[in-house]
Amino acid sequence: MEAALDLAGTTIPSLPLDQALARAAQTLDVRPESALAQAEAILKQRRGLPPAEFIACQALRRLGEPKAALSRLAALARIQPRVPAVLWELAQLASETGDSKQAIAALESLTRQQPAVAGGWFLMAGELRKVGHNDQAWRADLSGIHASSRDRDLLEAAIAMNENRLDEGKAILNARLQRQPDDPAGCRLLGELHWRRGDMTQALTLVERAVVLAPGFDLARDFLVRLLLQNNRLTEALHHAEILGCSPLKNPGYALLRASVLVRLGDQAQASTLYRTLLAERPDQPQVWQNLGHALKTMGQQADAIHAYRQAVTRQPSMGEAWWSLANLKTVQLTPDDIAAMEQALAALEPEQATRQEDIFHLHFSLGKALEDAQRYTAAFDHYDRGNRLRRTMVQHDAADFSAEVAAATQSVTAAFLAERGEGGCPATDPIFIVGLPRAGSTLVEQILSSHSQVEGTMELPDMMVIASRLASRVDEGEFPDFRAMLTSLTPADRLRLGEEYIERTRIHRHTDRPLFIDKMPNNWQHVGLIRLILPNAKIIDARRHPMACGFSGWKQHFARGQTFTYDLTDIGLYYRDYVTLMAAFDAAVPGAVHRVIYERMVADTPGEVERLLAYLGLPFEDACLAFWRNDRAVRTASSEQVRQPIFTEGLDHWKHFAPWLGPLESALGPIAQSYPDLPAG
Repeated sequence: MEAALDLAGTTIPSLPLDQALARAAQTLDVRPESALAQAEAILKQRRGLPPAEFIACQALRRLGEPKAALSRLAALARIQPRVPAVLWELAQLASETGDSKQAIAALESLTRQQPAVAGGWFLMAGELRKVGHNDQAWRADLSGIHASSRDRDLLEAAIAMNENRLDEGKAILNARLQRQPDDPAGCRLLGELHWRRGDMTQALTLVERAVVLAPGFDLARDFLVRLLLQNNRLTEALHHAEILGCSPLKNPGYALLRASVLVRLGDQAQASTLYRTLLAERPDQPQVWQNLGHALKTMGQQADAIHAYRQAVTRQPSMGEAWWSLANLKTVQLTPDDIAAMEQALAALEPEQATRQEDIFHLHFSLGKALEDAQRYTAAFDHYDRGNRLRRTMVQHDAADFSAEVAAATQSVTAAFLAERGEGGCPATDPIFIVGLPRAGSTLVEQILSSHSQVEGTMELPDMMVIASRLASRVDEGEFPDFRAMLTSLTPADRLRLGEEYIERTRIHRHTDRPLFIDKMPNNWQHVGLIRLILPNAKIIDARRHPMACGFSGWKQHFARGQTFTYDLTDIGLYYRDYVTLMAAFDAAVPGAVHRVIYERMVADTPGEVERLLAYLGLPFEDACLAFWRNDRAVRTASSEQVRQPIFTEGLDHWKHFAPWLGPLESALGPIAQSYPDLPAG
């Protein structure tokens, strides 16, 4: 047994050595000056005793004397180079005093001994960055994340999340972050959990913090890019995707992610360069061939796009989306050999129906188009019907709920309501909204207008829908009883701010100095009242087509996203009625605010209709608008190839080939189908 110790300067009776050390350690955080005195008393009797010296160094650090602590701790580390606690304390002290070289040396020794302790790797990454060793720092972060993957708390939280026990996983992670607030792996995992709960704001905050804490945390940055894309924060997404591309772990998936961001930004050329680079390294990648085809199609390079899609289906014959991409060019006729290949692919997918649904419905849509071109209308309708029925099971659309929402919105577009709001909103005159239903001729109108020297075509921008959704969530959360009440609460300053937000959000898609720009999101018809309130000088063009032709064309078209009503003929008819009803109410409230383009009239008298359209916008006539097919701008919609050729009339009544099967659509439309282009009487 150790001899009893007299702790000079204290009233504590003599204690055995182990108890004296324990007592000194216990007072470190609450009374560091007492801990130092006790440690020094021990050292007087046991000169150089490592545990006492260690406590003294810790106390000096807490008392704000890091340099004194560092010199003594460095000496201690030289005689005890394999004690992790000493190395950890030395590393933190060296970091605090700006001695990154000594911190790195201590951490290298520590991580060799304890590679499964993530904190050592993360601290070393930070120190390496301070001295400009960024590549080594990145690898240290990756090693820290690898070490975190074995952490029991994180494993339990991940299992709970994947089993949809989200509250349990959240509790585990919150408790962990209370103990370790700077844990990047915990932040990222909690961010994903919030994302699964639908809390995008908190998810972004946590994942952004994870990459700040560990800039080399590739999986967190990858996830952050995807979250930013979902929120249409494209500039930030590109910034992080470019950082990810510099990772020392060369992952081709990072180049694909960057290309996806570039596509969203409208930079198809740079995206296609990335795809070609990936294919040069490894040509057997059907997904990349397909992505390349999409970019080339958008740029109008049809022959190259066809080649890319053909490469995709050659390498993977069951790749439904690539077949649909070929069919969806509208100007390509699939051959009997193509039809046979798709039928064989469908048969091969039969045992995998549950897991290959996307390939299956894409193949049905593709076969429908191929058989329609071959004038085999009964067989074509059967495939369209099977594709739509399958797709309808995969989307959420409640026609009755949607009609109720539209009815509520109609109450906020009356003349009295809009007049009561008075002046307000952003006075910008540059936005031109083209609204209506998909497949109603909106891309044609956009192509005509973007051929004018003063108008820039962009794409279907989600920004107005994002703003409207955010406002609607205030109703959903109970802040307001209905949408009208929420709109009533908006002050002129609120409306100015929202209008300016829209202008700022869409600025990234404007690449020229043309004074006007087009937002061709068709679904914005639902928000014409909001547009009027926050952008009172914006122009609104309603592209309208015969409801039977438009409805059938939408039904046989598979949309990548957003048009969930198009997979059932009755749903389409009811949606068209809701659209006509709301637009009629807005016309009555603000006569002349909307310019309507009737597709059939545009086809019959293009010069006259273009002249009327430009007059509405206050623009002089330009011949280029009549030669719109020569415009080589990128076009991303389903009509991309059709608007690269002169207007043709063959498609106006094409729906009549399928009239025997379109009863549900006609019934849902009611009198609107007969009165078009006028409204039903009464």
